[in-house]
Amino acid sequence: MNIGEAAKALGVHPETLRRWEKEGKIPAPLRTPGGTRRYDVDQLCQVAPKRVAVSRTTVAYARVSSHDQADDLLRQAERLRSFCTANGWTFDLIQDLGSGMNYRNKGLQDLLRRICAGGVERLVLTHKDRLLRFGADLVFSLCERFGTDVVLIEATEDPSFEAELVQDVIEIITVFSARLYGSRSHKHNKLMHCIQEVTQT
Repeated sequence: MNIGEAAKALGVHPETLRRWEKEGKIPAPLRTPGGTRRYDVDQLCQVAPKRVAVSRTTVAYARVSSHDQADDLLRQAERLRSFCTANGWTFDLIQDLGSGMNYRNKGLQDLLRRICAGGVERLVLTHKDRLLRFGADLVFSLCERFGTDVVLIEATEDPSFEAELVQDVIEIITVFSARLYGSRSHKHNKLMHCIQEVTQT
């Protein structure tokens, strides 16, 4: 993380990190070619002065693949709010709109940064595939590594599972077809037309 993100994760001012570095209380961070500091926050949490405590909270995460699933996103969010409130947890709600195979979704990236900074006490999901279609177990391993509990409200997939999986498969085919044939080629357009016909039957 950069100095601002690292300072926020530790609950201190960036100048405090610079001072600790000068005093030898923390190891010197890595430097980019441009001279920007880059910190290993997990390491900082272990060596920083003991008076600094990382604030940990509950994070509830909701996701759908497309805009036409906005109602489902609202239902997920409400389910998560009700569940966390019923358990007496103070929580932050993160919502994403993007494919379950996209690791670059803004909310997911924010969630991963917070987990790796040690700031997430528990992660609450309606079910596993709301996090990622493939790769959720890797994130769960990170949670275990950084002491984050994972709570799944429902063990089975929601009714939109199959529809969303179809969208994910179409997205994969679209990307690879565009790379293979070119996004404006006749073959690409013909393949996309065939896929639309199949998914609509």
